[in-house]
Amino acid sequence: MKYKVKMDPGVCQDDGEKKQVAAVEDFLAHLQVERRMSAHTLDAYRRDLQALSGWAQAQGIDDMAAVSPDQLRAFIAAEHRRGLSPKSLQRRLSACRSYYQWLLRHGRISASPAAGIRAPKASRKLPQVLDADEAKVLVEVPTDVPLGMRDRALLELFYSSGLRLSELCGLRWRDLDLKDGLVTVLGKGSKQRSVPVGSHARAALEAWRHETGAASDAPVFPGRHGAPISQRAVQIRIKHLAQRQGLFKHVHPHMLRHSFASHVLESSGDLRGVQELLGHADIATTQIYTHLDFQHLAKVYDAAHPRARRKR
Repeated sequence: MKYKVKMDPGVCQDDGEKKQVAAVEDFLAHLQVERRMSAHTLDAYRRDLQALSGWAQAQGIDDMAAVSPDQLRAFIAAEHRRGLSPKSLQRRLSACRSYYQWLLRHGRISASPAAGIRAPKASRKLPQVLDADEAKVLVEVPTDVPLGMRDRALLELFYSSGLRLSELCGLRWRDLDLKDGLVTVLGKGSKQRSVPVGSHARAALEAWRHETGAASDAPVFPGRHGAPISQRAVQIRIKHLAQRQGLFKHVHPHMLRHSFASHVLESSGDLRGVQELLGHADIATTQIYTHLDFQHLAKVYDAAHPRARRKR
């Protein structure tokens, strides 16, 4: 069942609805300014609160601030029956929890109905990675073809520094210090960090800049009309390059970031260092790579230990 949602101030029918819309927009503005959430996250939170508003209206509840804990549980249960995955339910409840906490701080409600409500646990899938040989095959694309220099620099930098797709697309030449081998990026929450750039990536970037002669404020990887390359263009290009290099995994930009993290952790064992390199706010996010490392160690054990239970 889909709920009819009215969150556009232009179609509100009464003052109550207008106040509710204004409250949600004030909350989202708070997330954007104070917590520096990305536009993607803000859109997701807006959709989550629209879903709650639509459900509440269907139940005859005109004001989301009046939702009780039992009613909020009923909303989550209804969304589960509608087919939402546990992960989506977790995010939906997180949006509601943040919204009601914001209302509570501003004295608009006396207690949060989301307190104590837990979403169903979502199974955590381990990220797919390239092994070291596959990564080498991917990044060493030929440079004597159209866009070869650019592709080589892009792939080498992705794998060398573990950047997010948005971070790579937004890079300007002034953000790169090729002499000292550093790249400075603006990550999630507008948090700035500097990450080392490996020797192969530095050489590829120097060759690419020499070919383009770009100014310091120009995008490192320009798209159409000189603007930064789009994220979608990079995704399509990497998929094409992987197939051309004979890799038939579903290779995508984040797989290179996963591979970077897994290979660094496997060699160093320094989880905190990997957290800093990736720009994770919470080390729990980084800990998923320890599971990948354990899988690798388990394979080594199975293959090498004389008393291990080997698979045929």
